[in-house]
Amino acid sequence: MPSLFEPIRLGDLHARNRILMAPLTRARSTRDHVPVPMMVEYYRQRAGAGLIISEATGISPQGLGWPYAPGIWNAEQVESWKGITDAVHAAGGLILCQLWHMGRVVHPSLPGRGQPLSSSATTMPGLARTYDGKQPHVQARPMTREDIRIVLDEYRAAARNALAAGFDGVEIHAANGYLVDQFLRDNANFRTDEYGGSIESRIRLLREVTAAVVEVVGAGRTGVRLSPNEERQGVNDSNPEPLFEAASAALSELGIAFLEVREPDYDGTNGKAERPPVAPRMRRAFKGAFVLNSDYDQERGQAALDAGLADAISFGRPFIANPDLPRRFAERVPLASDDMETWYAGGERGYIDYAPIG
Repeated sequence: MPSLFEPIRLGDLHARNRILMAPLTRARSTRDHVPVPMMVEYYRQRAGAGLIISEATGISPQGLGWPYAPGIWNAEQVESWKGITDAVHAAGGLILCQLWHMGRVVHPSLPGRGQPLSSSATTMPGLARTYDGKQPHVQARPMTREDIRIVLDEYRAAARNALAAGFDGVEIHAANGYLVDQFLRDNANFRTDEYGGSIESRIRLLREVTAAVVEVVGAGRTGVRLSPNEERQGVNDSNPEPLFEAASAALSELGIAFLEVREPDYDGTNGKAERPPVAPRMRRAFKGAFVLNSDYDQERGQAALDAGLADAISFGRPFIANPDLPRRFAERVPLASDDMETWYAGGERGYIDYAPIG
């Protein structure tokens, strides 16, 4: 079985190792969602990953509801991303842009947002992050067919912008209770048209979004992230095994480069997941590179490769405080700890001031 340190082919991309950097929202952009210069250094520091998947990046104003998160819908954003992708490439790395539409998670108080969109007229539980502090979420408007057409065009435009910004490809964020996940899972999708009801209908938007992106960047430079097991932001499914097996098979038919699956640990008693992992069924249904994410350290990641459960592992939080994570793994250097208070705090502290090993 392969080592974490061996190269891997992800569609058209050749990664130098199987230690991928998972998308990590860090909220360092401007209020207008334009990347800032210190983000160049942040990503450059982490270019030793086999592949960097960028922080979630909004495809449109209406689809982005996280303050200070980046977007990729206008020329200023594209130009600012270029410095980041150039720096990663100069350091020998690869970087994808994760395309994000948050659906009902978007709060209308953010400038120009309006009522959020979703599969159905539902409301996310809890409070939304806004520029005016945390506020209750509002009920979403069910998307019409025209809304869906517009969003598909926004995904195409964002994919074109990602290429113009120098990204090596894109990953579609279809996980964690955001828009595509709101169509996939049955506690958020109550539609009676061709986008709701049966599993085949609920995976339709995922299939259409992926096909739209593939039109622009090619299947070999497209990845998708799914989160099959556990409630995420109020979104869940009563029978995830056949749903996500069908979703994986549909993505396999489109020939995408890789499927990244975020699934928390489960030990049958007190693990973080609600039920045994769905990922093994998804792996059997998907013919491309299969990437696992969530709660992995070096030992568990290598064990997953040894068991044939995955082809690569994406690491999130370990990359925050360990920009040279692959080297630390290789040299068995203890990992530094991150400071949760700085995750979304803005500024350089807890962002670009974690020192690499000497």
